[in-house]
Amino acid sequence: MTVRAAIADAAARIASATPRLDAELLMAHALGVSHQDLLLKRLNDAAPASFDALVARRLNHEPVAYITGSRGFWTVEIGVGPGVLVPRADSETLIEVAVAHFAGRAGPKRVLDLGTGPGTLLLAALAEWPEAHGLGIDASDTALDYARRNAGTLNIAERVELRRGDWATGVDGQFDLILCNPPYIGVSEELGPEVRDHEPPGALFAGADGLDDYRRIVPDLPRLIVPGGIAVLEIGWTQAASVAALMRGAGLDPVLHHDLGGRPRAIAAKMPQS
Repeated sequence: MTVRAAIADAAARIASATPRLDAELLMAHALGVSHQDLLLKRLNDAAPASFDALVARRLNHEPVAYITGSRGFWTVEIGVGPGVLVPRADSETLIEVAVAHFAGRAGPKRVLDLGTGPGTLLLAALAEWPEAHGLGIDASDTALDYARRNAGTLNIAERVELRRGDWATGVDGQFDLILCNPPYIGVSEELGPEVRDHEPPGALFAGADGLDDYRRIVPDLPRLIVPGGIAVLEIGWTQAASVAALMRGAGLDPVLHHDLGGRPRAIAAKMPQS
């Protein structure tokens, strides 16, 4: 069977929002080539025997990023695996908001990523601003191990400090840019098997209403944001009003931002102008 035919067969069997893309990424991984080279050069090759085992894992709802070992995010490739949250394109909204905020001015010098996971937001920001240094906090040693490896692979380890911690507890100083993608799913919400059965619950769930971690994070933001700086938090699409209220209660000016699908995705917080 050719690569082209094997991809088509797999895509017909994969139950996901992007079956064709899933099959292509798995095939590129099996061949050890880039997605672009697969599509441009390898579609008429013989399909490798290893492809069937990769498809079987996907049919068991294992995330593609766990199978291939990485996921592209913004301009970087983030290594991931069991025990860490898979980077999602919707989260690029946070970087877009930060880029817009610093457009036409000096970029951030100090970046804080609360709940850094495998370093997704932090490393994307440091790749965007080569003069910046960053601090990533996470409660998971597994996630921090991935973040360290990713920083090394991207050749920016000398600009990164990674620390085990409990949100902003014990974090001193101020930062030009604060990024955070906290758990925001209510414990009773339904999730598909790809997420429910594979990704770490601690990175997903946050109490009955999904707001428990915002209640802990937001009160620390005013002391951490440097004048002229910004904090950008990811939210669930139903949580804009609740998180904005928490921010106003902490003395911040919240601004809602939407993702490319038009859904509420992030809230940016700045200190009010005096």
